[in-house]
Amino acid sequence: MLDLKYIKENADAVKKNVADRFMNVDVDLVIELYDKRNSLITQIDDLRQKRNENAKKMKGPMEKDERQKLIDEGKQLKEDIASIESELNSVESNLKSEASKVPNMAHPDAPVGKEDKDNLEIKRSGTVPEFSFKPKDHIELATALDLIDFDTAAKVSGPKFYYLKNEAVILEMALTRYAVDVVMKHGFTPTITPDVAKEEILEGIGFNPRGAESNIYTVQDTGTCLVGTAEITLGGYHSDKIFSKEELPIKMAGISHCFRREAGAAGQYSKGLYRVHQFSKVEMFIFCKPEDADDFHEEIRSIEEEIFSGLDVPFRVVDTCTGDLGAPAYRKYDLEAWMPGRGDSGDWGEITSTSNCTDYQARRLGIRFKDDDGKNKHVYMLNGTAIALSRGLIAIIENFQTEDGSIRIPEKLVPYTGFDIIKSK
Repeated sequence: MLDLKYIKENADAVKKNVADRFMNVDVDLVIELYDKRNSLITQIDDLRQKRNENAKKMKGPMEKDERQKLIDEGKQLKEDIASIESELNSVESNLKSEASKVPNMAHPDAPVGKEDKDNLEIKRSGTVPEFSFKPKDHIELATALDLIDFDTAAKVSGPKFYYLKNEAVILEMALTRYAVDVVMKHGFTPTITPDVAKEEILEGIGFNPRGAESNIYTVQDTGTCLVGTAEITLGGYHSDKIFSKEELPIKMAGISHCFRREAGAAGQYSKGLYRVHQFSKVEMFIFCKPEDADDFHEEIRSIEEEIFSGLDVPFRVVDTCTGDLGAPAYRKYDLEAWMPGRGDSGDWGEITSTSNCTDYQARRLGIRFKDDDGKNKHVYMLNGTAIALSRGLIAIIENFQTEDGSIRIPEKLVPYTGFDIIKSK
């Protein structure tokens, strides 16, 4: 969350930021509750001081009536303190709830807008393939090659689940190992994370575990949820920890399943593997000093570009508009791959994103470092998808299709797969 003092002192800027993100947050209520909390704390401190003075007076010699008067005053002070403390607890609970709705401030250069068309394209890489035939989408190709079974998964698990089969299994494992090798080369420590996290960790990262708008599956009566991304489990790894300055940066990579309700996801761009309830992903995460965050954000983006350039997948990079940043992100870049089977004549589809969340998550999770002045300051936290396997499969299947329905394998993946083509059967 944002620093409460910052919200009070920069109310107009915070309100504009909320409006630019097309969110509904009562900033004035947050400030009102913040002032009320501070006033109650002052009242409690004053009463405690009076109680201490009362206790000191009780130690000296005095008449019986005078002692009884001090006893009565002490009892009243105790009751007053308890009453105000109860009110303070209620105000602090409401303040935490309302303040948690306030999004992070957005980077000054983030384009203001609400929809994909408002994102700002800043780079393209690779060549969009030209086919001498009408390209098929990944659903038609994978079904004909017996690579993916959506129908049986729907019968067993429900819609938006799938079985990977035959060469697709090897291809996904190859993509995983390829991405892990790349991120390890850049100093990231690989981990396989839990698929479940406590609700307080999700809330700290900025995910809403409950409510109609939540995209998260909760595990009933456990206080836990299935994770939608390893960002949650990686970000929570160092919760409530204070680092020395020399320990930073910390770079971690997480391999995990991801579970998302995808409530309301519909339309032709959500078919097949593009929006599913379960998929696997390799995620990058960095804890660093504030002054290093911008450079590390560019580093994560360059690693994502390296991964997909190495696969010869054409992509573009977009600076994500304010309305699509989500609450925690200060700035976010998306990589969008060319997907020939998307729509009537092909289109761009998101394959990775990377976000600089500044200290927004660290403030919630209590992750700090001791600076040179001896003071504890919040770390900055950044995340980025090395590869979402389901969307990586789409990009390869559709861009490397041949006229007879076979799928060529990108050269970089052949050592991992052991084959260079998935032949039409």
